[in-house]
Amino acid sequence: MSGMYLATERRIAIEAVQTACTITTKVFQHLVSSESVTKKDKSPVTIGDYSAQAAVNYVLSRAFPQDGIVGEETADDLRTMEGVELRAKVTSLVNEALQKHEQVAGPLPDSEILDTIDLGTYSGGADKRFWALDPIDGTKGFLRGGQYAVCLALLVNGRVELGVMGCPNLPLDPKQPKPRDGEIRDRDVSGLGALFVCVRGQGSYVRPICGADAAETPIQMRDLQGSFKSAGFCESVEAGHSSLATNQRIARILGMDTERSVRMDSQAKYASIARGDGDVYLRLPVGDGSYQEKIWDHAAGTLLVEEAGGTVSDIAGRALDFRLGRTLKANRGVVACSKDMHPTLVEAVADALHEEGRASLLEAP
Repeated sequence: MSGMYLATERRIAIEAVQTACTITTKVFQHLVSSESVTKKDKSPVTIGDYSAQAAVNYVLSRAFPQDGIVGEETADDLRTMEGVELRAKVTSLVNEALQKHEQVAGPLPDSEILDTIDLGTYSGGADKRFWALDPIDGTKGFLRGGQYAVCLALLVNGRVELGVMGCPNLPLDPKQPKPRDGEIRDRDVSGLGALFVCVRGQGSYVRPICGADAAETPIQMRDLQGSFKSAGFCESVEAGHSSLATNQRIARILGMDTERSVRMDSQAKYASIARGDGDVYLRLPVGDGSYQEKIWDHAAGTLLVEEAGGTVSDIAGRALDFRLGRTLKANRGVVACSKDMHPTLVEAVADALHEEGRASLLEAP
């Protein structure tokens, strides 16, 4: 693959996401407890977010120092006196992971790790090559021991060209049952851990999450043969993230089998429909539709679906516009399914919103 488009970037991105997944797995195993969920203690996620972002940013900045990085976190809180304990945990995790993956020979000083986290402040846009990173996508899924993802995408001139998504709790074999929330604490975790990779024009692939030379398997969206009757949703667990009631209305319009639907957190939904676990992903606006989707929540997943034979748009069928900064300010919501069925799905979304008296959401923001 050495002579292929973005071959070096592809290899480095895989290494970066693998390093981050080592961190997030360790954070869950050693820092997340039942109290993290019941008492809404977000400190394990905070540690995981900072640490994973630092690791990815370090790997990327060493290989591609001229590229910008759009990330979620800044190190401001870690630089304060109140952040001393948190900073110690973050730097320890980052150094351990970077050394394990042979990214550094010895530990980095705290100051360098904090500066590395702050590399994620790039503003995005269409005039520079940059990376978009979500270090832990699916916060609540991570805390519950459910699905979450480490998501990384490369954008060139405002277009997603490469995506890598690490899903530590997703079975590599789609026939293997997904673990229920928290089950990974007490069950055999063999077979869990899927890494999805895509480059524009080269297709989408899945591979084990560990190993530098792991075999890759091409993935394709399921052929619905012209009907949504056997199709299933991959939809959000959290009702606040998408209008699940509207999903049910759309399912009725299309005659879908809602028994096939699965709920999970994070961009793992994109990965799941890309390989045929489900068929339709809808993220429909809630409230007045003013929320602007973040580019890091959709960049890697969008290309993964497109390269697997799908189409991703907003609720009105407009292509997602990644050229306008850190958010998808020109779009509302997300609609994804196989390319040949996408126009029918968009039409059903419009019909459902008209029925609900929310047709104004179809207008451009």
